This record gives sequence, structure tokens and C-alpha cells, in this order.
Amino acid sequence: MIAFRELHDVDVESIVALWKRCELTRDWNDPHKDIKFARDGKTSTVLVGIVAERIVASVMVGHDGHRGVLYYLVVDPVFQKRGFGKAAVAAAEAWLRERGVWKINLMVRSENEKAGRFYERLGYEVNPVTSFGKRLDGA
Repeated sequence: MIAFRELHDVDVESIVALWKRCELTRDWNDPHKDIKFARDGKTSTVLVGIVAERIVASVMVGHDGHRGVLYYLVVDPVFQKRGFGKAAVAAAEAWLRERGVWKINLMVRSENEKAGRFYERLGYEVNPVTSFGKRLDGA
């Protein structure tokens, strides 16, 4: 059984290590900065999944006042194939519903076909839109 709660200060290094083990981090995204930004915001947080007092999953969740987003969804490889990823999505969706959010926009890197299939199994679908981005930090 897995239970989700918000990330505590003492969890940060464990989560960063988990994200790195699972190759979620990218050179241009500082995970510490991302965690701090999510936790400092009024419309975002990081949820961690706990099994036997051990962090085995995480999902960053937030919203823009209209639509929700999920980032950094991960399950420790030792604990995969137990439904914990699905439970992480459910915890994030519940967090958003509690705040009145009715839709999630989700971005998956196009080369990550495994993640795309995972979300499709949970009822997510590809929307006919093009996602644009622009860095504001000069990176």
C-alpha cells in the first residue's frame, strides 16, 4: 500500500536522487530550484509516495488557475509494476480537484513513448495542439 503526502524539507535530497536515478532531470533544469519553486507557490506542490516509511514515488503538481499540470512523475524502479505510478497520478488529480481544477494539460517528451502509453492507459489523450516554449532565464 502506498500513501501520498506533501514533500517535507528532509525529503528533498532523496527526491532529487530518485529523479536522477530515473533520468528525469535535464542539465537545463535544476531539480532543487524546481522543487523550491513548486513548494513556494500557492498553486503547486510536490507529492511523495511512501511505502514502509520509504519514499518510492513522486509527482509535482500545480495549476495556473484554470488547468492543472503534472511534472516529475516517478516511481523507484524497485517498486515499479505495482500500480504506484497510477496511484501518483490519482493523488495529483485529487489535489487538483480539491482546488477546483477541472482539466489537466500534460506534456510528455515525444521520445518517451513508454510514458505516453502509461498516460493513455489512464485515460489521457493526445490533444490536437502545438506546444510552444520560450526560456526566460537566458539558458
